[in-house]
Amino acid sequence: MGRAERVFAALPPARGRSFAQTWWGRAWLQALEDTALDNQQLKKGRKQARAGAVGAVSVRPGRITAVVRGSDGTPYRSDVLLRELTGAEWDRFLDMVADQVGHIAALLDRDMPPHLVEDAAAAGVELLPGIGDLEPECACEGWDHCPHTAALCYQLARLLDQDPFVLLLMRGRGEREVLDDLQARTAERAAPRAAERTDIPLTPATLPAREVFASAVAVAPLPAPVPPVAEPGRPPRLRDGATEAADGAVPQGAADEGEPVPDPEALEFLAADAAVRAQRLLAQASAPGHAEAPVPAELSVWQDAVRLAAAGPGEQITARLLAGSGRDRATLDRAVRAWRFGGREALAVLDEPWSPDPDTLARAGAQLARAWDEEPEPPRLRAEGNRWTSEDGRAQLRYGRDGRWWPFRAEANQWSPAGPASTDPATALAGVLDD
Repeated sequence: MGRAERVFAALPPARGRSFAQTWWGRAWLQALEDTALDNQQLKKGRKQARAGAVGAVSVRPGRITAVVRGSDGTPYRSDVLLRELTGAEWDRFLDMVADQVGHIAALLDRDMPPHLVEDAAAAGVELLPGIGDLEPECACEGWDHCPHTAALCYQLARLLDQDPFVLLLMRGRGEREVLDDLQARTAERAAPRAAERTDIPLTPATLPAREVFASAVAVAPLPAPVPPVAEPGRPPRLRDGATEAADGAVPQGAADEGEPVPDPEALEFLAADAAVRAQRLLAQASAPGHAEAPVPAELSVWQDAVRLAAAGPGEQITARLLAGSGRDRATLDRAVRAWRFGGREALAVLDEPWSPDPDTLARAGAQLARAWDEEPEPPRLRAEGNRWTSEDGRAQLRYGRDGRWWPFRAEANQWSPAGPASTDPATALAGVLDD
């Protein structure tokens, strides 16, 4: 198999914001900052990365490469090396992921939860780099991490935020190779269970059913697991041909009888939604460990209305969702924006004020103070319960019960969701202040 490589176009400048918004992106930068011997070189590199001095980034197993312009505009080829995992380490890691339905789902969602990395470490596989793991090489011939390799590392943190498969590629395997291997391992785990069921003796067809039930003998093995479905099916088109009149009028027979007339547009929308949910449920049910996974809480009427509205139905269906939920359009629009940023957790933060413990708020204040190392002073915030508001009234952070910080901005005398959550309050706030 050929060596995988991904090339990412140069990213725009990142002025006034933290480079890493995910915990694994910050872990990458922590490894850089713990490894480098000269903090001044790191500050120069951070400044160059903010200014957009890093060109296209090539990511290959064991190495990242980019051309970085120095402070005088001189271009330098810069590389950072990271040890590839051995074949045995990959086997242990992929076996661990294949055994946990949540790990597979997280990777597919471009997420890398802490427990995935912790489980990998327990299996003897260190995914994230540590002290001394990021080895610099630069055409400027600077010692240790020069500003150019530092800038490359800061830029890569932004790429890691978007896709943790970038880290797996650096460790030796590309996304397609990892997913194909996981699919094969998942199938191998399902095969023995199906084979065990074929050992059950079949009952002769001439035996009366009452005798079969009386003897408690299984009459047939269970079928093999359902194969995965690549994408949701397309619902039937209910507004074509005879189903709907050319001018959109209600069929005469139904109107004359006084029966409720189904709305074809609404039925098509619900059928499409059901297909998407069925495909997702099948993927979850086919994954190993599904029987031990907790059952999600049922959505309330309001939560389900917001979920459906987030799919972008037409105005007629949106009006029905508004009527059914008893909310106005502005409230629904804000709720839909929250849902698109983070589902039911984001909706809960939008609707529910609460009071975290003082230690949590104190830790967050310390995080904010440390984050603005390149500014004259951190932004001034006032705290009320789980909501921290900037003194100028432009931005607000809300602390969720899931331990993450959600950014909000002031719009038309309302606080509106402004982005996805972050475990780092400074990262969440920086995105709002940038805008």
